[in-house]
Amino acid sequence: MKNSDKEVRIENDIKIREEYNTVEITADLFVKAPLDQKKSEEIGALSVSFWKEAFQRLTKNKGSMISLVLLLILIATAIIGPSLNDYTYRSQNIEHSNLPPKVQGLEWLGLNGSDSKGIDQYEKREIQVNYWFGTDEFGRDLWTRVWKGTQISLFIALVAAMLDLIIGVIYGGISSFYGGRVDNIMQRIIEVLMGIPNLIVIILFILILEPGIRSIILAMIITGWVGMARVVRGQILQLKGQEFVLASRTLGASNLRLIWKHLLPNVMGPIIVTVMFTIPTAIFFEAFLSFIGLGLQAPLASLGVLIEDGYKSMRFFSYKLIYPAVIISTIMICFNLLGDGLRDALDPKMRK
Repeated sequence: MKNSDKEVRIENDIKIREEYNTVEITADLFVKAPLDQKKSEEIGALSVSFWKEAFQRLTKNKGSMISLVLLLILIATAIIGPSLNDYTYRSQNIEHSNLPPKVQGLEWLGLNGSDSKGIDQYEKREIQVNYWFGTDEFGRDLWTRVWKGTQISLFIALVAAMLDLIIGVIYGGISSFYGGRVDNIMQRIIEVLMGIPNLIVIILFILILEPGIRSIILAMIITGWVGMARVVRGQILQLKGQEFVLASRTLGASNLRLIWKHLLPNVMGPIIVTVMFTIPTAIFFEAFLSFIGLGLQAPLASLGVLIEDGYKSMRFFSYKLIYPAVIISTIMICFNLLGDGLRDALDPKMRK
């Protein structure tokens, strides 16, 4: 029975195949799929621009995004912080000197106005107002001075970084684009500047001028643009011999158009990363110069000035050092982490 069933199945399969083989394939057997003109130019995967893809990679970097949020919070607080009370950064009240921090409702965090011996100085002196970050030896409100100092430090760093950006991009772009004798002369100048210790140049320049915001910025940009110029020069030397630049030159593009439309947009990634690392370096230099007494002078405040003041009395009034030190450390760490994230996001090798 089993063998006969198999034979029957085999015979049926043979008959079915013979019937299909005898069918003639004609054009009416094919039906055209309906064509939607709106989707005629639609592609399977959405095209993503370089900058959009870089932003998507940056948002996936948790450290960089946390750093960006912290920086925005610090910048916003530095802008509005000094206006949250009635004191200015230079207002003095000797009767309120060396008061510890006190915040209503946050006494459990230690912000209860007690000094190193556990004595509530506000009750002892019968002071009714609270100072959130305490006061210094002249009775100046440290909350206002800390955020005013953050403003000044960020301003100096941003202006110095922007001037380094402008000078470095122009110098490095001209040197690499024209090449030849122009490049040789301009690179010898850079080598001379790099041979002189940067810190010595800055200190000598500040000693010549009066200490202040303008002199610090000018001192920082004397040699600060050298790193940016070398980055731009290396990138443009790599790009200017590629096919798209040669094709544009063949079509009659001017030198200005080649630089502005083709070369600079392709080196914006390394430029942005270099700027992000330049800002914390400028903040550190400003703080260092203020710490050794060559920076801003009282009653002006910067983070370096506040750290220098707090260092003198940190044994008994540690709060004077803690707040500016924590803020400057947070700013520098956040800029460095954000710079690392931008470097990875703008690296073409990281594209999948």
